[in-house]
Amino acid sequence: MEIDIPKVYEPQKVEDKWYDYWLKHNLFSSTPRRSRQPFSIVIPPPNVTGILHMGHALNNTLQDVIIRFRGMQNYNTLWVPGTDHGGIATQNVVEKLLLAEGKTRHDLGREKFLERMWKWRKESGDIILSQLKRLGCSLDWSRTRFTMDDVCSRAVRHAFVELYNRGLIYRGKRLVNWCPRCQTALSDIEVEHEEEEGKLWHIKYPLKKPKKGGVSFIVVATTRPETMLGDVAVAVSPGDKRYENIVGEVIVLPIVNREIPVIEDEAVDPAFGTGAVKVTPAHDPTDFDIGARHKLESIVVIDTQGKMTKDAGSYAGIDRYAARKAVLGDLALHGLLLETTDHRHAVGRCYRCNTVIEPLISEQWFLKVEDMSRRAMEVVEQGKIKFYPDSWKGPYLSWLEKLKDWCISRQIWWGHRIPVYYCGGKGAPKKAKDKRDSSCPPIAAVDRPTSCPECGGTVIEQDTDVLDTWFSSALWPFSVFGWPVDKTGANQAAAGAADSDYYYPTAVLVTGHEILYLWVARMVQMGLQLRGDVPFREVFIHGIVRDKNGKKMSKSLGNIIDPLEIMNKYGTDALRFSLAQSAAPGRDMQLSDDSFISARNFANKIWNASRFVMMNIKNSDWQPGFLAVWPLELADVWILSQYRLLVKDVTDALAGYNIDTAARLLYEFFWSKYCDWYIEIAKIRLNGQDPETRRAALSVLLEVLAGTLRLLHPIMPFITEEIWDSLVKFKESSEDRPVSIMKYPWPEADQSKVDTVAISKMELLQEIVTAVRTIRSEMNVPPGKSVSIHLNVNPLEQQVFSGEGAGYLKQLAKAQEILVGESLPRPAQSAMAVVSNVQLFVPLAGLIDLEKEKQRLLKEHKNAGMELERCKKNMENADFMKRAPQAEVDKMRQRMADAQLKIERIGENIKFLE
Repeated sequence: MEIDIPKVYEPQKVEDKWYDYWLKHNLFSSTPRRSRQPFSIVIPPPNVTGILHMGHALNNTLQDVIIRFRGMQNYNTLWVPGTDHGGIATQNVVEKLLLAEGKTRHDLGREKFLERMWKWRKESGDIILSQLKRLGCSLDWSRTRFTMDDVCSRAVRHAFVELYNRGLIYRGKRLVNWCPRCQTALSDIEVEHEEEEGKLWHIKYPLKKPKKGGVSFIVVATTRPETMLGDVAVAVSPGDKRYENIVGEVIVLPIVNREIPVIEDEAVDPAFGTGAVKVTPAHDPTDFDIGARHKLESIVVIDTQGKMTKDAGSYAGIDRYAARKAVLGDLALHGLLLETTDHRHAVGRCYRCNTVIEPLISEQWFLKVEDMSRRAMEVVEQGKIKFYPDSWKGPYLSWLEKLKDWCISRQIWWGHRIPVYYCGGKGAPKKAKDKRDSSCPPIAAVDRPTSCPECGGTVIEQDTDVLDTWFSSALWPFSVFGWPVDKTGANQAAAGAADSDYYYPTAVLVTGHEILYLWVARMVQMGLQLRGDVPFREVFIHGIVRDKNGKKMSKSLGNIIDPLEIMNKYGTDALRFSLAQSAAPGRDMQLSDDSFISARNFANKIWNASRFVMMNIKNSDWQPGFLAVWPLELADVWILSQYRLLVKDVTDALAGYNIDTAARLLYEFFWSKYCDWYIEIAKIRLNGQDPETRRAALSVLLEVLAGTLRLLHPIMPFITEEIWDSLVKFKESSEDRPVSIMKYPWPEADQSKVDTVAISKMELLQEIVTAVRTIRSEMNVPPGKSVSIHLNVNPLEQQVFSGEGAGYLKQLAKAQEILVGESLPRPAQSAMAVVSNVQLFVPLAGLIDLEKEKQRLLKEHKNAGMELERCKKNMENADFMKRAPQAEVDKMRQRMADAQLKIERIGENIKFLE
């Protein structure tokens, strides 16, 4: 059989070839088939903000592993690709590019700016999709969606109108999170709160009419003195005896000289500061609620630009932080600044640009979420959606329990325009002055109305705001399938009713924990509200990728690892395997070059072992089907049993989304059991003269290799496809075989055929070999010299070391003689080890220069002692323990333990020589 198998695996030469092959044969395509169970996944659409990072590589590797695994299990799999418009994030990227040209979006105007945005989206989106292909993702590219394409845009408009008509969407004036940089409102979960060092200023608030013998002022503590210009009250906790005599009194607000009341409210924490707080409803969420309860006015003193308004008096027009400095200066000048203390507190920042958020009263669109949240909680509590790991169920429920109405409008240009239209009035001029002042009610419509249904007017203009990007993302699990599909088939351009009913709900969502609230919970809410069912049955939460020191990757830290560079350097399969074996569910992972090198070495091991097997088969009289013919020996039964266990364990691990466990099991089995042990044992027969035993060894080698390659395929698709293309020709003579390894069935293994006795015997032999190898290494026995092994063994187990077992020991431990007994005496000057219930001796006389070896060991013993002392000094050094990073401390502790162990082992070896 003519098969050319290169000596070295070169991933760059095979990856593009096989991906093009898969595409050519439509191996990623899926259509509804009622005879097969569907298994669908929708990709978490990456924002079109640039190129993919390592987090994307992780997320999509895990999805591809799952979809390939389920496809080989004969599910009708579908993985839908697509990208997200990214709202604020993408607009910020393009605005920065404009800034480099000395322009702003306002210089271009909305229409021209959106042209630039679409151009960017095309360029960035194409790059992202090409990178997903490079990663080997088995996505059905014929179904590629974009959150602002025609199909998804119609779904967004339909969803908005449907929710509006159900009374769930409303417009109102409320306190919102405002980003002065992005110039838009943000929802609560788009604000990142982090503890920061700040100041707490204690300010005197004078009473208008102090009581005789009483206090003349109240001390109020605040972290934001600039907002005091908008104070409308001072509040204290009910029953706070410190202030019981001044509740109801009037205070003259410093600097402004406005009269404000002293009130009581349950929201006040008597332990914070002085127990008296300023109330500024226009600039603080808690104060807004207090103001509503007490019917207080709201005075806006900071505008959308982060500058002071005219209501800030003499501070009008200056930046909020400049105003803070000025206000503090004036307070100090008038003797009203009593004290300044350090204070650590949570500061809210925009999740996209990191600007400090300004709470502002603004008219926005909101989505009522109370009932939607309740339903989204119920489906998880009832087990209709399962989290992997289950520990994320609690945070999900906790967040939904306290969720407030969702601010869904954004004051940016890139996104879905809110499908609400305003009438300028019948007979109004072409440009009505303010559509919202019209007496006609707003019109929520999927398509732009030509006239006002109320008055017939034709001057209709659309709301200028756009929807929060997460609104369209929340519809993703069903918008990609062409929802809504009506009886006329109005939206069947993408998929149609058959797809929507067949593939929805999807099987699993694979995502990082950082968007559990931003996206996962929103999809559940929308799926239940608009489709009447959950969007997915399972949620697999993975961690985020960190560097080798556990730090989050960022450009500012210079620790970014580019997945494209890793693929170019080590191969795509090495990247995928490294990510897979690190992906413990729900836990962050640490990556470094070491992990990629290890994965590349594993790929090379797979290649070399496969080549060894195929070259031996090629040069033999091999015929398919030998496994059922030839008798098997102990090592054959052992490796087949281990393989059967592997099939079950890997299948269970992948089904439970323990992909890291599956990768570890495959690595350990292939490298250690198959290569280090079985291949080495098989070489005895492959190099022997008996054709029958040679064929038996080849048949087992091939059978186990073929099965293991199929188990490896979901994680390492390229190398397994390349090897399979040659290997299958030895395995099957039929020309009707499937076109790809991914179209072969997932391995199954009869667990009743697992021979636990054979496993126990082989494990004992392996322990003996390992112990002898350790002695040879530690005692410096030359590799070319054979040793004698004396074994004291229980009579019931002595047969393990005869026949095949003796042959394995001689081959693997390089032993010329094996003596087995129950109470053999220890030879003089011999090394000893105890393995399980077996005592073994290796005579050293004649193998090494005993005196010279003793001197070498004494020197090593001394060096190890010095190393131990150095480590102890560091560990006992308080300054080192205080300043050194935890990783360095852990490393030092490990060095100390290693030195201690080395001292003990060398001491034992010195005794052997005496």
